[in-house]
Amino acid sequence: MTQRAAMATVESSEGPTSTANPSKVTAGNESIDSTSIDHWGRSEDFRKALRSAFDPIYRYWFRVEWEGLDKIPKQGPALLVANHSGALPPDALSIMQGIEQGIGRPVYGLADNLFRTIPALNIAWSRGGGVSANPDNAYRLLADEGQLVLAFPEGIRGPLKPFSERYTLRRFGRGGFVETAMRAGVPIIPIAVVGAEESMPVIARVPIPKSQIGIPYLPITLNHVLFGPVLGSVLWFPAKIRIRVLEPVVIDAEPGEARYSRSKVLEESTKIEELIKRAITDMLRRRKNVILG
Repeated sequence: MTQRAAMATVESSEGPTSTANPSKVTAGNESIDSTSIDHWGRSEDFRKALRSAFDPIYRYWFRVEWEGLDKIPKQGPALLVANHSGALPPDALSIMQGIEQGIGRPVYGLADNLFRTIPALNIAWSRGGGVSANPDNAYRLLADEGQLVLAFPEGIRGPLKPFSERYTLRRFGRGGFVETAMRAGVPIIPIAVVGAEESMPVIARVPIPKSQIGIPYLPITLNHVLFGPVLGSVLWFPAKIRIRVLEPVVIDAEPGEARYSRSKVLEESTKIEELIKRAITDMLRRRKNVILG
């Protein structure tokens, strides 16, 4: 999880808008309710359209397969934590798609503010369930609203790593996601993803001023080489994606504390990182072919 971002959502610099109808979001949503725009900027109508558009890619291009989807709770809050990869990462869309279709619960995805800098995409990102990754937003979604929240502790470093370092996880930050889960009193559910690395492999990186678009490198992918700069930026390779949901991790800590032991936070963060690493190693060992799985 990234540190506190400058702005929380498209609508507000502090978090959800104050003009939304709070009745549109209820604690521990058990099913997706077709409503208009909630106070995070999410539109269930837009999510439905997005799921329909992505479904052929999900089913026939990536042929996504799940293990342990039943470990996702049908009610109550949980923080979902996954590895992140591919220059244009398909993992977030695939995880949200599978859970919303299979469980019938909305998923809110935490992401860096990079999406906010791109015109049109910033609105689509918010309408599609994206929320700026900062501890306050995550806490509100979990503790106050009982939602499922998806986080990628590697941040932008995961998708930007070169293909030569594929499936080598970047350090899970300073454990901010763990501290948020402890404060909210919710389980952390680790998720391992294999296949996203090969969907858009980074073969070179061009340094750019970070202040311009919020990333230190412009990734050059094999897709760019084969399909050109425009099509190569959006066309994934048809890599088989497998997603494994691990057992929920419940941390022994008193919710609502102002501060937690830094050593405890880092210890739990390292444990979860290792769980995901071991799962990825096992999944790669079992995989016979990048395309066929």
